[in-house]
Amino acid sequence: MSISEERKQALIKEYATTNGDTGSPEVQVAILTERITNLTEHFKTHAKDNHSRRGLLKMVSQRRRLLDYVKSRDADRYKTLIERLGLRR
Repeated sequence: MSISEERKQALIKEYATTNGDTGSPEVQVAILTERITNLTEHFKTHAKDNHSRRGLLKMVSQRRRLLDYVKSRDADRYKTLIERLGLRR
């Protein structure tokens, strides 16, 4: 359900705004999106796993808050981020 260290480093490298950037909202949203995708796949076979479902809802809320923050700071940055990640909004 969690992502591998190699995949996490690849996401950081892809979405980093500067060299050595690990904490920008873009990187955080990309990592959360990967974890959400993995958990969604997990629920296709484990439908009654309610403890993990609560964690999924918390991750979705955290991602939403980060996206709202980016949108309030820079709308163009927000639009490019959701297009790169393939999110709906």
